[in-house]
Amino acid sequence: MKKTILTVAVSAMLFGATTQVNAAGFQLAEYSSTGLGRAFAGEAAMADNAAAQARNPAMLTYLEGRQLSGGAIYVMPNVDVVGDVSISSPLLGPDPISMPADAIDFADSAIVPNFYYSNQLNEQWTWGLAVNSNYGLATELDATHPAALFGDETGITTVEFNPNIAYKINDAFSVGAGLRIVYGEGHVGASMPGWIDGVKQAVPDLAPMLPEAGASLKYMEGDDIAFGWQLGTSWQINETHRLGFAYHSGVELELDGHASGLLYDGGQDVYIEGYLPIELPAFAELASHHQFTDNWAMHASVNWTQWSVFEELVAHFPGENKPVGDLESDLVKEENFKDNWRFALGTTYQLNDKWLVRGGMALDKGAAQDEYRSTTIPDSDRLWFSAGAGYQATQNLTVDFAVTYIKGVGDAPIDETQDLLGLASVNYSGDVEADVWLVGVQLSYKM
Repeated sequence: MKKTILTVAVSAMLFGATTQVNAAGFQLAEYSSTGLGRAFAGEAAMADNAAAQARNPAMLTYLEGRQLSGGAIYVMPNVDVVGDVSISSPLLGPDPISMPADAIDFADSAIVPNFYYSNQLNEQWTWGLAVNSNYGLATELDATHPAALFGDETGITTVEFNPNIAYKINDAFSVGAGLRIVYGEGHVGASMPGWIDGVKQAVPDLAPMLPEAGASLKYMEGDDIAFGWQLGTSWQINETHRLGFAYHSGVELELDGHASGLLYDGGQDVYIEGYLPIELPAFAELASHHQFTDNWAMHASVNWTQWSVFEELVAHFPGENKPVGDLESDLVKEENFKDNWRFALGTTYQLNDKWLVRGGMALDKGAAQDEYRSTTIPDSDRLWFSAGAGYQATQNLTVDFAVTYIKGVGDAPIDETQDLLGLASVNYSGDVEADVWLVGVQLSYKM
């Protein structure tokens, strides 16, 4: 399942491209509009509402009574890959044939919802439930686009259910733990670009052997449910300063489904069973909260994600019907990601009894290395600029608003090569240009 599965896999942990201009490797960061307003700075040490458990389950001990929090973030990505395709073959002459192959704004907008509940059982124990999405993606090129050979459609949807429990040891220390239940489904495909018609005209003897423009070459869809865990702790140093630390384990998915397309089924009506093991990486956060005055606070975070576990993708075909060539397994792609770091600094200011404002900035380092970056994972370094506000609508109801602009920075070159039926070598060379707007709202209610 070459490029197809690749995207399903990667999408799940990333940006899904859609958003992965949001977090490295394309990991969704949009768990709450409250935190979005400060660029998610200090999240593992914050307890604004029930959403706090998504980043650090220990923060549940700071929430009184029963609380609900729900909201959504609208993600508007603008991801462009500006580049060229070149075709090299002795059948087409001594020099490569080149053509423009820009992919402009090929990541779709999406809504990322969330829901949280917390329940304080007594002075020591609090439990909660988080439902959100950590990974998601939707990208699509025209089936005859010059770069469609490298992937023309990708989609991934994930939902995480996360029950948590927290215990307050004393006035200074709290601990928490939770179970991660992740459901994911995805699809991905690659098709024959329109330039194949020109190849057929140039070499008419080969025309019967070549696919039609827009024909599906590879397609795969699949889903799975997998489990992980998370731990957190907090240290209330004094009344005005607090530290928080949280660790989320990796989650090992096996996307079970089927494969199709000319390069897998040879044009025959046959069902090919396949699966792809994918380890979504572990991640951790060290955060701080500092209440300098009654009205003004600062927050900071250092985040680490173990992207180095994402070295390669290998597809397996356990069924009786095998892909063309009787493949038992197939090396999809070498990714060789590196661990990534994110640094965030934010602030909150209480204007009056009804309103507070937030702001923040972050640097999110990319996980892809230049020599392995692909069109399906156009990862790069990112800068975050966030602003938000909170409104105390009633004694029990708070409404938070946030807007964030994320800009890809630095060079992000792509250089990929594919073999075309053993007849030609097709190369795609380009550069990633990306930015994202995020707009969110969060409603939190104390029951």
